[in-house]
Amino acid sequence: MKLDEPFKRPSLTEALNAWKKLLAERGFATDLLWVFEENLCFEKAPAQSGGFQPGFQTQFSPPPADALDVAFEHFCETSAPAVFYRLGECRGRSVCILLCDPWFAGKRESDGFLRRDDWRIMFYPGQKVEVEAITDLSRWLRRVKRRHALHDLDFCVALATIDELKTHGRVLAPYERFAEILLNRLRRFLRQPA
Repeated sequence: MKLDEPFKRPSLTEALNAWKKLLAERGFATDLLWVFEENLCFEKAPAQSGGFQPGFQTQFSPPPADALDVAFEHFCETSAPAVFYRLGECRGRSVCILLCDPWFAGKRESDGFLRRDDWRIMFYPGQKVEVEAITDLSRWLRRVKRRHALHDLDFCVALATIDELKTHGRVLAPYERFAEILLNRLRRFLRQPA
């Protein structure tokens, strides 16, 4: 996929219809559960030396109802490939993540990615695996946060980014996030509403 070639992103509805059709053809659930960065839970895999197993949670940081719409709209503003990624299945639902980064431009069908270059979208249906929903707070707090090798899932959107897009209409720069934190702390100190 060349990032300088012309493309036209579909609507989210059109992309979701294509995604569900592909999942049905592969025998996967078409009832989708969308998760974001804060929902992912990497734990050390007991059977593998140095390996990690992904899980997810939506109990401790539930995504807002419009999070997928906001993320897709934001990704449509970039020329980077967007990826509909299936992590696995849980309780009869496909657990999915929307990813986006130029890093995916070199991914091929041999890597498990089905390409729609005219949309600059890829689909990764994955394997028939069960993904555990983490409901134990102590497991969630002990999850591995950053000590794993670079993975496709490192390119998912964070719920904090969704909040910034909804509140400010754009993603904040790091210095703006820091200033916002300082202002909120000052307001709490002065007992003013945020």
